[in-house]
Amino acid sequence: MEAKGYLQEVGAQVSADFVKNRSILSFEEYLSLFFTDPKGQSRNAAQYLRDVMDHYGTEMVPHPTGTIRRFKVFDVPSAEHDGRVAGQEEVQNALYRILGNFVRAGRINKLIMLHGPNGSAKSSLVNALKQGMEDYSRQPQGALYRIAWVFPSEKLIKGSIGFGERAGAKTAEGELTTYAHLDAEALDLRMPCELRDHPLFAVPPTERKALLEGALKKKGLGNGDGSTGDFILSDYVRDGELCAKCRRIYTALLNSYGGDYLKVLRHVQVERFYVSRRYQVGTVTVEPQMSVDAAAQQISADRTQLNMPAALHSTVLFEPHGPLVHANRGLIEYADLLKRPLEAFKYLLGFSETGEVPLEPFVLQLDEVLIASSNEKHLNAFKELPDFASFKGRIELVRVPYLRRYKVEQEIYDAQITATSVGKHVAPHATEVAAMWAVLTRLKKPIPDRYPANVKPLVEQVAPVEKLHLYQEAGVPARLSSANTKELLKLREEMYEESDAYPNYEGRSGASAREIKTALFNAAQNPDYKCLHALAVLEELHALCKDKSVYEFLLQEVMDGYHDHETFVRVVEGTYLDRVDSEVRDSMGLVSEGQYRELVERYIQSVSHWVRGEKMRNRVTGESEKPDEARMAEVEAIVMPQGEAPADFRRGLIASIGAHRLDNPDGAMDYPRIFPDMFKRLRDHYFEERKRVLRKNKENVLKYLSEDRNQLSSREQTQVQDTLKTMAERYGYCEFCAKDAILFLMRQRYT
Repeated sequence: MEAKGYLQEVGAQVSADFVKNRSILSFEEYLSLFFTDPKGQSRNAAQYLRDVMDHYGTEMVPHPTGTIRRFKVFDVPSAEHDGRVAGQEEVQNALYRILGNFVRAGRINKLIMLHGPNGSAKSSLVNALKQGMEDYSRQPQGALYRIAWVFPSEKLIKGSIGFGERAGAKTAEGELTTYAHLDAEALDLRMPCELRDHPLFAVPPTERKALLEGALKKKGLGNGDGSTGDFILSDYVRDGELCAKCRRIYTALLNSYGGDYLKVLRHVQVERFYVSRRYQVGTVTVEPQMSVDAAAQQISADRTQLNMPAALHSTVLFEPHGPLVHANRGLIEYADLLKRPLEAFKYLLGFSETGEVPLEPFVLQLDEVLIASSNEKHLNAFKELPDFASFKGRIELVRVPYLRRYKVEQEIYDAQITATSVGKHVAPHATEVAAMWAVLTRLKKPIPDRYPANVKPLVEQVAPVEKLHLYQEAGVPARLSSANTKELLKLREEMYEESDAYPNYEGRSGASAREIKTALFNAAQNPDYKCLHALAVLEELHALCKDKSVYEFLLQEVMDGYHDHETFVRVVEGTYLDRVDSEVRDSMGLVSEGQYRELVERYIQSVSHWVRGEKMRNRVTGESEKPDEARMAEVEAIVMPQGEAPADFRRGLIASIGAHRLDNPDGAMDYPRIFPDMFKRLRDHYFEERKRVLRKNKENVLKYLSEDRNQLSSREQTQVQDTLKTMAERYGYCEFCAKDAILFLMRQRYT
């Protein structure tokens, strides 16, 4: 393609998008747009941000408390990096609730303070909202508009030059009704509004209120007070006024035209704008700095340089600037707010409640959602200051703890630790072992005294790794009887929320995702492994545990197994060995998962008939007969916890199935998920019975991956090839990481 042709094609597309997006409008054209969608064009910043969250939708996701609503705006990928926020659904719902409070109040009257330990996703949550705002502002339903003032050249006004259709519409007398569409050559001056004043501010407040109520009623949305419809007009849109600069321009023009309002509107150009983090439009992050967040400078001192029109020659104009100005009509984030000296953010006392900030020449009237972040140390210090009492009623505190479900934690690492980012293959379980260890460091010992007396001993015995699996998949220890299993599952929600009301809550301390990512990247540099291997990660975690001068959480006192971080590495290593052993066995195809499932299904069928006192059909003879006690006892000898009566165990199984059906009425019976401990006992039993065969097969795999391949028969080589192929396709192993994993497994469990 020739350069000229390419540029013409691109130019045509840009022009078409410009017209389609209605980027420049006259005030009359904007008013027509407003009448079409009065709700969309009457939103303040809180309503807009709430609509951003609604726009992407929600879904219900599993949670230790049952299910919880997740907002998909936190799943929107960013062009710069993976912007997804793993977990933190409680925080998402808290933000949505607070925005709803602002909407119902008709104004943004508090600062939202996200607080939690370092690296708990406070900034990531806000960045996801900003990314959502950017994307939404480019959608038709998310269109945002602001005012600008345009002044045609003297020659055009006097009629000494002509203009085409785009110059603007004319009255019957040939006079322009708007200067909004004049070409740049026909303009002496264009003055945008730095605060991005809402276009409706060009309508005087009294008339604007009637305009808004009438347009909303016509669309069946009530009158905007919430009593006769869902939509509530904000104070900002209903009563807000032009900024100081725009007000002085408006007044000067009105005086110049002898009070002719329609002639003033000819100078109003309505421009669509888009939220942008990079260019600080509608969203800004304020870092902990000493400087103030807004200021003003005079722009009308040198009239010759700025080519001021005659109507403004006697008008002193000031132009505001700074983060508060750039973030107007959107969201401002105060990162690590409490690291700033108190005097540097005392203005938030008034601003968070009134939306106004006094500057020397005038008062800024702003419409923006304020979100700040702080770690717990700085927040606790802030609470000790006398001024905290004044701030307390103007702040909404939202806690952002570390994650406590390792599979959710793993999502963070899987998104960022890839073959591209580390420069090598990422072996199975590398990120999983890191996530498990991270969550174990964050868990707190349950306090038995907060539970009923009959379950205190049960709570007292819950070990860290058991709590880990209880939170993640409602897993319970194999050592428990059926009755205690049910009791512990009932306590899952209460245990998860046990420390929520206390300052030293669970998830306040431990390893941060940021620290774990560093450990993963360091492990990728380990020269002993060709992949980022789980074993390299475990070595890195062992090294991390020795650096107590750097990581404060390592100084915690060990309490009944909790906070024992070095032991946690060994615990995670044991879990890793279980995973590898199971995957290798499965890949060898000696016993498939389907065979375990079939055995359990037949056993449960027998138990079901036994509990109901019914006969069942014999598969061989076709006769109806009592369930086979000998076969049931044979399975129970493997899967039943020691010391439990068979009758109680059987009834407990049927009760668990009934509870699962209530929770999943339309789903198929997934026995491995309902009874994970039963399947684990079956696998372990088979392992003990076939240990010699398994050892021999694994030795063959190692021989095949070494220089001793020729020692294997063709049949053995074929078996190994099939095993490695299954390990690669089903679990993601390459030959290098498979060899390292099996070699480690053999040393630990088969010697």
